[in-house]
Amino acid sequence: MTADGSPSTDRESPVGKPVIRGDPSLMGDRAEEAVEFDPDDPESLELAAETVRAFSENTAGADDNVYMLRGAAACAALVRGEGSYKAAAERAGGEATVSFIRKWSRVHDLPRAIRLHVALGHIAPTAAKHIARVGGEARYLLAWAAVDHDMTVRQVRSVASAINDGTSVEAALAAEGVTLGEVTVELDPEAYRELRRHAALETTSPGDLVSEILSEELESDD
Repeated sequence: MTADGSPSTDRESPVGKPVIRGDPSLMGDRAEEAVEFDPDDPESLELAAETVRAFSENTAGADDNVYMLRGAAACAALVRGEGSYKAAAERAGGEATVSFIRKWSRVHDLPRAIRLHVALGHIAPTAAKHIARVGGEARYLLAWAAVDHDMTVRQVRSVASAINDGTSVEAALAAEGVTLGEVTVELDPEAYRELRRHAALETTSPGDLVSEILSEELESDD
């Protein structure tokens, strides 16, 4: 959380630590394969360099989100250990360019809530690269829109570019036919009945009522 109580839009856990990749409740048996890259440990840094080089030259795991997150972690740790993107690229060698390492390091630096959706396959790693290009609250809004509306990588890239050019998140999403804040939920019959009844009695929409209730509930948890 930030000083004003809003959720952080950057990574809060240590660079290179397999917070999600190493969580058995999420990754099952694959959690045992998780590798931690410690930018302060020479041997671990060498492993990171080897991983980045292989990651840049091998697209065989492009459909494996966890594999991609591992490569992103290696990129971020190598940058931290070497002190710059240029030095990291020189250390890794092969096809690992400054641009490649910068893009994947940014994915590793995304907040946990977004990285979780990447690991679970709800957000493509290539789409995550574009989400990582925008900062602040826009990161969350674009990520959730991508999840809720099954946005393509092209759409995410287009929206990210528009946001960085000064377009509001709402307008940028609208240009792709996506409504900001629109999400489909399934309620049990009793909850559905009561939501509709209360919304009617308060002459408001179900969406506005849900927003009001959630805002109050989430504020009380802070």
